Amino acid sequence: MKLYFSPGACALGPQIILREAGLNFDLVKVDLKTKQFEGGNYFEVNPKGYVPALKLPDESLLTEGSIILQWIADQVPEKNLIPRLGTRERYTAMEWLNYISSELHKGYSPLFYAHVHNEEALKWNHEKVAKRLSLLDKHLADNDYILGSEFSVVDAYAYNILRWSNITKVDLTPFTNLQSFMARMNERPTVKAAVAAEGIRL
Repeated sequence: MKLYFSPGACALGPQIILREAGLNFDLVKVDLKTKQFEGGNYFEVNPKGYVPALKLPDESLLTEGSIILQWIADQVPEKNLIPRLGTRERYTAMEWLNYISSELHKGYSPLFYAHVHNEEALKWNHEKVAKRLSLLDKHLADNDYILGSEFSVVDAYAYNILRWSNITKVDLTPFTNLQSFMARMNERPTVKAAVAAEGIRL
């Protein structure tokens, strides 16, 4: 398999889960500005033009982070990286994945372009993200991980997005449970390996 990534972008979560799953894969670095990688034009691999994208052994392509995470986890059910298909617990996991994708991931995205927003719009975006973080922080008051006591794909996705807080100037200091969660995640060997592979810092 090949995981197409850009350092610090949305492929970090899938990379962590590939390592948790113990699956073999190669990393392919993409320049998101030029849409080029060592093999050529990234649009020819993924017409969407963004990461992550996972090329499977049969040469088919999977895109969209939350879908890639689920596919990887389902290849190794014995690892318990996500609840089994058809169970109520699986739908809870999908609910959280969707929340992270639509409310957090898309909430953080405009903050990368702070220079094009006026102060009022920027303040509104920060307040919106803070409200979404508050819900997750409250949930983590009684849970080490988002689905309970055990690590799952949901945690990898959340970690990936929450790492953007420093870059986007999102203040996590009011959210002590989120800070504890990030500290736990930073101690996982697979997280350390994935961060190192991308050439970014914990």
